Amino acid sequence: MNYPLEVGGIDDYPVRVGSMLLTLVEPHQGYERAYNRWYERDHFYAGCMVGPWLFAGSRWVAPRTLKDRRWPAESIIATPVDAGSYVAIYWVEQGHHADHFEDWAVPQVRELYAQGRGFTERTHVHTSMFDLAGASYRDDDPVPIDLALDRQYDGLYILWFDAAEGTAAELLERLAADHLPALLDHSEIEIASSWVPSVPDEGPRDVPMDLGSPAGGTDRLVQLLFVSGDVEGAVDQVRAYTDSVEKSGLADLLLAAPFFRTFVGTDTYVDQL
Repeated sequence: MNYPLEVGGIDDYPVRVGSMLLTLVEPHQGYERAYNRWYERDHFYAGCMVGPWLFAGSRWVAPRTLKDRRWPAESIIATPVDAGSYVAIYWVEQGHHADHFEDWAVPQVRELYAQGRGFTERTHVHTSMFDLAGASYRDDDPVPIDLALDRQYDGLYILWFDAAEGTAAELLERLAADHLPALLDHSEIEIASSWVPSVPDEGPRDVPMDLGSPAGGTDRLVQLLFVSGDVEGAVDQVRAYTDSVEKSGLADLLLAAPFFRTFVGTDTYVDQL
């Protein structure tokens, strides 16, 4: 099939993200530089990017200035709340969650560890798989969520909510109608994407490490906000959004965490964790 060079909307193209792997990790003290280089130069590729159906990946970092701006003060996602200096995010093509994660990723990680290509001086704070529930955009002709990891946004906010009642899908419907438009309007946040656990209430996974706090149940909604511009300057706007959601009684905020994008091939921020 031949596709035209120009198509009307963001939904007209066949390559779509369906699932993501989100892995929030804390390198042990004294091993920050070694971890950054191992992950960037080996594991990012060998553990993820060379796998089937995975078509984009990116890494993000929270130096101390951003860790100190997380809220609330305590969280079941990250304990303590400033745990998790690095987060890596990967897109898997729609319809191929099991093909990638179950059939390839888990056996691949076991094989890498058997070859001595793991990194023991790190702690997984929150590593889980999520399915795309929807995306809201600031612009009329936006960068689609499928391209967000390649767009090289300046920053990322990750929000974890548990719905007060009902499912995450029902929560998202209310947020999209009553709260997300105000967050996006005239802001530096271009995309607000929403995700739900791929396997709600999943038990321990058969991998050679503890993966940290669980993905959550059917009430868990994770939002990724992609920022083009002043990442720290967006804190007040994002906090106003999370405060309004909680005040409305729709959901409890479990964690809001901002990140800068990493600069590939450098150790930028390693000495500021």
